[in-house]
Amino acid sequence: MAAGGPRLPDTVLFEIFLYLDHADVLSVGLVCQQWRAVARDEFLWKELFYRYYRVSRDVPRHPAAVSWYDEFQRLYDTIPCVEVQALKEHSDQVLHLSFSHSGCLFASCSKDCTVKVWSNELDISLQHSSNMRPYNWSYTQFSQFNSDDSLLLVSGVFVGPHNSSSGEIAVISMENFTLLSRVRNKPYDVFGCWLNETNLISGNLHRIGRITSCSVLWLNNAFQGIESENVNVVKRLFKIQNLNASTIRTVMVADCSRYDSPDLLLDYEEQLAASSTCPVFDLGSDSEEEEAKPKQPPEPAVQELPDAGGVPAEDGLQQFFDDIMGGHMRPAMTDTELETKVAELFVRNRTKPPEPNLLPTDSSSKTKYLIFTTGCLTYSPHQIGIKRILPHQMTTAGPVLGEERRSDEFFDSLDHVIDIHGHIIGMGLSPDHRYLYVNSRAWPRDCVISDPMQPPPIAEEIDLHVFDLKTMKEVKRALRAHRAYTPNEECFFIFLDVSRDFVASGAEDRHGYIWDRHYNICLAKLQHDNVVNSVAFSPVEQELLLTASDDTTIKVWRSPRAVRIRQARRPRPRKLLFSWLMNQKS
Repeated sequence: MAAGGPRLPDTVLFEIFLYLDHADVLSVGLVCQQWRAVARDEFLWKELFYRYYRVSRDVPRHPAAVSWYDEFQRLYDTIPCVEVQALKEHSDQVLHLSFSHSGCLFASCSKDCTVKVWSNELDISLQHSSNMRPYNWSYTQFSQFNSDDSLLLVSGVFVGPHNSSSGEIAVISMENFTLLSRVRNKPYDVFGCWLNETNLISGNLHRIGRITSCSVLWLNNAFQGIESENVNVVKRLFKIQNLNASTIRTVMVADCSRYDSPDLLLDYEEQLAASSTCPVFDLGSDSEEEEAKPKQPPEPAVQELPDAGGVPAEDGLQQFFDDIMGGHMRPAMTDTELETKVAELFVRNRTKPPEPNLLPTDSSSKTKYLIFTTGCLTYSPHQIGIKRILPHQMTTAGPVLGEERRSDEFFDSLDHVIDIHGHIIGMGLSPDHRYLYVNSRAWPRDCVISDPMQPPPIAEEIDLHVFDLKTMKEVKRALRAHRAYTPNEECFFIFLDVSRDFVASGAEDRHGYIWDRHYNICLAKLQHDNVVNSVAFSPVEQELLLTASDDTTIKVWRSPRAVRIRQARRPRPRKLLFSWLMNQKS
């Protein structure tokens, strides 16, 4: 072994040599004699690495790796797969975990309707617990620290009937754990998120028809007690029409300023993006050739309806009604089809065009993206919507309803849409916000959706997709290992998390999973007694991972290397006893 390096267990050492396919190393004695030579042989360690971890030969070594031996050791010794603590202070299912940016604290949300704040020291301990039942909450479901860790956003679900979709967002001060403000949030699985240090995003939903609605996203000041006629505490960000029972959910904000200096580039498999089965649609262009040309801002001219013989959108709705009244519509439409068609025609003439030049042009850009799940075919979330947030929109200053709009700009369009062709059950950003990781359960390949209230069946296998937000393309093949079993109508969110080198996710198969981001391989399964709902890496120590489960526990996992270091720091009882006896003799 390399000098000063940790020793691999004999079982692993023997398994290593079995993979080398040399007949003379099947003897343990010969293994020991040849070990020094093997430890210095890069070719053998490279061969071993690809075989032992079953990595494709097309994948190069990690860009930060010094040698193949070090890389083998990294994947063996730095994965947080050793359970070191189980936290059992929650009395019901634990749904979500989130770390502060400093890594000193983390928060947990649960069906017991509390949000708990924990201190991440040598041994993790409970620092505070807030019960949200007095505010008519049924349970807490999500939390997020703001950028300076002074405030905690907590999202919850109101008490109500089973089909109720109302929720609320609370802001708690980390200085004294006081409740600063509360904001309505509908549907509750918008969750909410921070835009900057003091402003957060919430949602509201307005029904237009049985399967048509309008989602409004609001920017809220965390300090709602501000009393000034010159300063608003709320401002409307976007107003987006939803078709076929879909709604906007799961909002998050990506900061584009670090795109040119990512923690880890995933571009060695860019060729896979071209053959990806998940199409990516840019609503601002019609082809790759058009994307390559300098884009001109879209003119506010009346949009044309496809297949309408050049009929302007403003006349298309009237023509449609005339055809119905004249009995020219064949075959006859159902009520659902009729509502969707009318909504599509209406929105064509009442939507603000998408922002031109969506992709950031320089690393100093202050551009931020609002990312959320949405859809166009059915109520189950099957698309990712992306909307650019402009600098003047990042404050509640100005008109409450946003900038003035013309009559033909009643709704906002999406700047980019990614179609997943499956039910999205989780999303997470890499620490540098360059890559978006998406958990989804695929639909059958050639399925046809004729009723938006009856989405296609979903696969038990969970696919973990990776999208590059700088190029808006899918990179890497989808990761697989974890599974889920609930049908569409009962499907719930499974939170994932991404560190510099790893990505982790929960699953319904009673395990958490860890993959290596560079090699695209599953490295560990973390056991629980029930569904694993959420995972969270420490932002300052990726060898520390938390998992939360329906079994009411939070488990703390550390890497073998971190466990050895922590044990070395602890005083050994034998030495203490020996010192005490020596002192007694003297």
